[in-house]
Amino acid sequence: MNSKIWLSSPHMGGAEHQFVQEAFDTNWVAPLGPHVDGFEKDLSDFLGGNQHVAVLSSGTGALHLALVMLNIGPTDEVFCQSMTFSASANPIKYVGATPVFIDSEKDTWNIDPNYLEDAIKNRIADGKKPKAIIVVHLYGMPAKMKEITEIAGKYEIPVIEDAAEALGSHINGQMCGTMGTMSILSFNGNKIITTSGGGALVSSDKQYIDMSKFLATQARDDAPHYQHSHIGYNYRMSNISAGIGRGQMQVLPSRINKRRDIFDQYVTHFGGAPGVSFLEEPKGFFSNRWLSTLTIDPLKANGVTREKLRLALFENNIESRPLWKPMHLQPVFKNCLFFGNNVSDKLFENGLCLPSGSNLSDNDLERVFTIMKATFRF
Repeated sequence: MNSKIWLSSPHMGGAEHQFVQEAFDTNWVAPLGPHVDGFEKDLSDFLGGNQHVAVLSSGTGALHLALVMLNIGPTDEVFCQSMTFSASANPIKYVGATPVFIDSEKDTWNIDPNYLEDAIKNRIADGKKPKAIIVVHLYGMPAKMKEITEIAGKYEIPVIEDAAEALGSHINGQMCGTMGTMSILSFNGNKIITTSGGGALVSSDKQYIDMSKFLATQARDDAPHYQHSHIGYNYRMSNISAGIGRGQMQVLPSRINKRRDIFDQYVTHFGGAPGVSFLEEPKGFFSNRWLSTLTIDPLKANGVTREKLRLALFENNIESRPLWKPMHLQPVFKNCLFFGNNVSDKLFENGLCLPSGSNLSDNDLERVFTIMKATFRF
């Protein structure tokens, strides 16, 4: 059987070894250390230099801390984009709050500003003004942040920007991860850069980041003994993992270029296939194309469905994956409110993520193209 082609596997650049070896040589193997400080500075510089950063054990932990610092608790509601990975919604339950899910719009597949405002008005009328809005930049495509932040500002609701999939994406030069009250990043193994596992909390407000670092290191008070006045968490990134991140930052621009090139190749080969659509960048939007995705209209694609293509790839040892199943369709969130017109339902039904890793070879891509051409008969 042919070797496995993965959807998005880790891609080391080489410099990671140097940073990790330095951590071993200096015995900085425990959490914190010079690589943690260095990685935070690298990220801040990449994001424009005016952001404060705390690198953490996961993006999920970062989102949890953001909710904690906004004093969100059991009587509160938090709005969340429905079409996303569950890690965008789970931390709402960690703090005991209730998620309310908002549908996608068709231009970016992200939270629909119109339904967002409808939902805000509805919940305010019921005496349940949301305490925060979680916006996701899906698959690296920026959300309509101008409209979203204007609505949030109108009703004085903080925005938490989930940029886990969007490091390097921007709108008219403003980086994703710099447009919310707080923002989160992810360095999971499948992301555009990885620290094996890890994430970051980002904000232009230094107080939020200072507090997040305090809470993430067990909230230990300034005392010679172990004293705690707050509930803390074990969420800080290790110096070794941060060393991997520092090496990955050196190759981030090339990783973005490669993924965008892969997307362009898919469009070149299959943009004209009947029933096949690719998500275009709105004017001024720049996507890192973390994952290349398409949707298939079986009524126009001679009966080819997303599932038929997925299985054809699977049978040839090629990983692909349906688009995220919306949170309002997940059993664990079945009783939560949802505002929308089921755009995300249709995207899930017809959408597929294609192999997109920056370490894919020309031969790998040709194998994928061959199976797709045979499936579409195109």
